[in-house]
Amino acid sequence: MSFRFDWNEFADQPHNVAPRGQRLKHHVRRAGGYATVLAWNAWKLGPVWLRYRRLRKQMHRRQSEFKKAFGCAVSPVDGREKEILSLLAETGVRQTLVRVPSWEKRGLERMERFFRLLRGEGFDVLAALLQNRDDVLNPAGWRDFLAEAFTRLGPWCSAFEVGHAWNRTKWGVWDYGEYLDLAAPAFGLAAPRGLKLVGPAVIDFEFHLYPPILAVLPFDTVSSLLYVDRVGAPENGQAGWTAADKVALLKAFVELSTPRRNPLWITEVNWPLQGTGLYSPASGRPNVTEEEQADFLVRYHILCLAGGYIDRIYWWQLIAPGYGLVDSRGDALRRRPAFLAYRTMTEQLEGSVFLGRDPSPWAEVFHFRRGADRLAACWTAGRPREYRFDRPVRRIFDRDGREVKPASSGLRLEGSPRYVYF
Repeated sequence: MSFRFDWNEFADQPHNVAPRGQRLKHHVRRAGGYATVLAWNAWKLGPVWLRYRRLRKQMHRRQSEFKKAFGCAVSPVDGREKEILSLLAETGVRQTLVRVPSWEKRGLERMERFFRLLRGEGFDVLAALLQNRDDVLNPAGWRDFLAEAFTRLGPWCSAFEVGHAWNRTKWGVWDYGEYLDLAAPAFGLAAPRGLKLVGPAVIDFEFHLYPPILAVLPFDTVSSLLYVDRVGAPENGQAGWTAADKVALLKAFVELSTPRRNPLWITEVNWPLQGTGLYSPASGRPNVTEEEQADFLVRYHILCLAGGYIDRIYWWQLIAPGYGLVDSRGDALRRRPAFLAYRTMTEQLEGSVFLGRDPSPWAEVFHFRRGADRLAACWTAGRPREYRFDRPVRRIFDRDGREVKPASSGLRLEGSPRYVYF
């Protein structure tokens, strides 16, 4: 079964052109594949649950280093390369992700120039290889794309993420078996070239897909597109599972799916924005204000990275009208609050060591050491309240990097994170 691939240029994702009824019929016919996934997970559920309980209990209680922890995705825009490089440098990140669509194979020369430009400015590049339905139906064409992408881009990037959000039918893959067939050739092509592979790029809260994939495909780094935007703030629960809970559960699934102890990256996350119309990748509840997006961005990164289980998070993406750090509508590129929040977060926390979390029932207070400095990132997901530290406060910076005068009565914590130096 095949449906016309229709790219949504406003939201940078495919339209879901398959009618709901046809998708249901197809899934019914693929019941055997779903049964296989169920079988893979049935005997793991008990061990996974026990491992999750242990990991969740240890989360935010052990020291962990924020080393190359922040990454930002970016797309080439003809004629604006200098602006893109300047904005990237301003964020403070050195890790970037660039999507490479298979249906734009003829544009690989342009991609190669962009990769060379990024590497020339000292940025590390992860190439995310995107597929559509034609690649599943034409394996030879997909293999040719992989070979050319590896040849052209391999010298300029550190790794390739194989496939993208394949557990959503609009991306052209209809079950995990098709993804295995899609991803498997990459390993034979990458090994002689000494290339690193990242995957399986499962999107959202569908961790049951990891056991049958990781048992077969030996990725160098395990990746997840872990969105939590549909429940708003990262502290909110989806069926009771907060962002931190999901990270611990993901780690449990990965540890029990493969004996390899490889890095675990979140290679895509964002919150879509209200008032951006067709540019938003979602409709209704997931859309937030620009201020909320900036708050949630910082809180998500700290909650996920400070657990010690996620090694790196890539924000999707630098420039996009509907969700990016920068709004490209109009003649000038406008830095959103999320851009300032992201820049401040990397400035304050990159290279730091997470030390521990205060046991407050309502305040989120995460302690770090960076060189000779001791600092805390703090906020509250509830109503604003006063919080008193057990040591003298030296300086305070708000979410966007502005210095705030310390008050003798303590610090009023709100949803917008602040950085407190002692």
